[in-house]
Parts: sequence; structure tokens; C-alpha cells
Amino acid sequence: MKKNRSNKHTKEIEVNGHLIDSMILTRIFDRIMDLQGDFEVKEFKIGQGKNDYSYAKLAVTGKNESHLSQMLNEIYSAGGISVELESVQYVKVKKNSVLPDNFYSTTNNPTFIYLNNKWIKVNHQMMDKAIVVDPIKNRAVCTMLRDIQKGDFVVVGEDGIKIVPPERPREGLDTFQFMSSHTSTEKPIQSISSKLARDLVSIKKKNGKIVIVGGPAIVHTGAVTSLSQLIRMGFVQGILAGNALLIHDVEHALLGTSLGIDVKHGSSTHMGHRNHILAVNELFKAGSVKQLVKSGKLNSGIFYECEKNKIPYVLAGSIRDDGPAPDVITDVVKAQKQYQKVLSNADLVIMLSTMLHSIAVGNMIPSTVKVVAIDINPSSVTKLLDRGTGQAIGVVSDVGSFLPILINDIKKLSKS
Repeated sequence: MKKNRSNKHTKEIEVNGHLIDSMILTRIFDRIMDLQGDFEVKEFKIGQGKNDYSYAKLAVTGKNESHLSQMLNEIYSAGGISVELESVQYVKVKKNSVLPDNFYSTTNNPTFIYLNNKWIKVNHQMMDKAIVVDPIKNRAVCTMLRDIQKGDFVVVGEDGIKIVPPERPREGLDTFQFMSSHTSTEKPIQSISSKLARDLVSIKKKNGKIVIVGGPAIVHTGAVTSLSQLIRMGFVQGILAGNALLIHDVEHALLGTSLGIDVKHGSSTHMGHRNHILAVNELFKAGSVKQLVKSGKLNSGIFYECEKNKIPYVLAGSIRDDGPAPDVITDVVKAQKQYQKVLSNADLVIMLSTMLHSIAVGNMIPSTVKVVAIDINPSSVTKLLDRGTGQAIGVVSDVGSFLPILINDIKKLSKS
């Protein structure tokens, strides 16, 4: 602890919560010292029980006004607020999709603004968005740049904003936790699968929502059967993917191949290079997945199970796509909005071997949503964490090997 220098570049901040075991206070101290600032602990009350909050009041001193402001921005992001409550500042937008120069950019953590003498929760929490305020109705909502309208009131500066950082769950280490976000090839897969299975069963019992984000490697690795089984068992309430997963899934269902490779035997097939185009063609002939299922041609696979079990799915197109298939949304703005609808009120998102879709989804959900990212490539999981989805658990494993273990663990729990 450094001694506070008494000068005009000092401000008192306070922070509440599970400050010690969730390392909230440690993060604040680290950020102050990394920026070469000073602080003095004016008051510190430690919660007596595991569910009790702790409280700390700090005087933070900077070298000048700019230095102090830089430190305060870091402290506010870590959960601190000013002792002297100041109302949130906002200005009227002058042009559609154009923000004021000093607009506030959101994190994915739960956020509150001090408006009309009370704290108001910001709705639809997402990272890297603006906050639009309705001062009459006392409402605030995270809003994308493209949706900003002339006349909207947008939050500016850092005053009157409170962020609630993730905290260590109170249940203890025996429960599957999304706070353990480090990624390692040496994590015990069986243990992770067992904990994830318990979480899946718990969410299902509570009628919660589990969303799968998937890439074509699900088909390449032979995981179609396992994911299809998860859908039938009621552990999937939505699937988000791109054109490739659909095409490879349909190719596998019709021909037993994925990009012309026999999935069962791992061998190439004669003229197999045309198989994925054949799958695209069959979808165009039918007009949609639903119609292909109704025709009787498609009678297995991930999207067959989605249609049979009325599970919503959204497929976002890209410039790499063959076709793309009729069900694929080629307007990325529309696709993003549909993704957000499926993700609404999600309890758990499981990301299976898809880096780009995983990062995109991570940017759409608050830090309170549990995330499990499973990929054989450690860098795919690391990039997800580095781009802000810090609550994610990274599982370095082949999805074709991991999902059957998960299914088996779920069945064991169902029997117990």
C-alpha cells in the first residue's frame, strides 16, 4: 500500500462485493500500481461469512488530472465507484449512427447508471456498445452503433456508471464454474466432462436455455451422432452456425461423407469432391431444410433433429460459402440480430470447434452467461478469452472424442 499524497488530483472511490476471494480489490490495486499511481485505504470491512459482502474505501492520487482520470477509468471497469455520487452524463445524438466523441463504451459485465437519484440497470448487456438513456422512463439499454438514432440520449464520460465484475460462485469448487477460465492441454477431460454434465442436467431441470455454437469440424470428427443425441435428450435450445455446418451435416446424412471423406472409415471416396455441392443442390431442390425433411430424403443429422424437435437455428453466411443454402442468412446485420434473439436469456453457451462464430457470439452475451469452448486448437480458445469472453472455460479436445464422454456422463447422472 502506498501512502496518499494530499493534492487536488485525489479522488475517493469505494467498492462492494466479494472483494477478497474474487480478487476484485487485488485487481484494483494492481491497476493503480501498474499506472504508477498512489492509493490510501481509508476504510476496509471484511464480510464475516462466505455470502457476506466486503467494503473498501480508497483515496486514489494521480500525478495530474489526466493521470487520475486514466486510473479512475481502470478502477471503474474493475467495479469501483466514486464516493461522491454523480449523475450519469448524456447528450442528444445529432445524426443517425454517429456517437458523441466522448461516448461511453460498454463492457460485457452487468452495468448500472445513476439516473434521477437511483441506480438503473442497463438492459441487453453486451461489450463495445453505447448506452442509450430514456430519462423520462428511467431506462437504459446497450445499443449498437448502427441502431443509434438522431435524438437518442447517449451516455458520455465515466460519471454515474457502476460495473459489477464477475465473482467467484458461492457453491464451491465441486460445482462446474465458469470463473476458472484458463486454458490448458493438460486439463483432465473426464473431470471437465463430468462437471459440464452436472451443469447441463441442472439447467435442464430448471427449464433453462442451452445454446450450441458449432463449426463443420463437428461433422469431420464424427460428432454428429452425439450432438444429435443431445438435441433429442432436450439439452439444446438453439444452434448458431454458418453455411458449412449445414452443408456438411446434410452431405453426411445423404452420403456418409464430409467434404468427400468417408467419416466412418476416414478414406476418400470416388468423385467425393462433388459431394458437398450435391448437398447444396438437394437443399435448393427442396427449398429448405424443413422441406428436405418432409420429403423423406433427409432423415438423420443435426438439422434433421432440429426440425423434428422444433429447435431454432440460425445460419450466418460468408463470402466463402458454396450456395449458400436457402436457409442461410446472407445479410450479416440480419444474421447478427437473429443470433441475438436465440442467445436471449441463455444460461449456457457451448462452442464447438469454431473460432470466428465463437468470438462473434462471445461479443453478444454478458459475462453472467456461462461459456464452454471446446476446440482441438488451443489458440482458438485463447483468442476467445483475449477478445473479452473472460468467463469462458477452454477445453482443448477433439469434439468427436469429447461429446461421447459427455453423453455418457449425462446418462450416468440420469440413472443416479
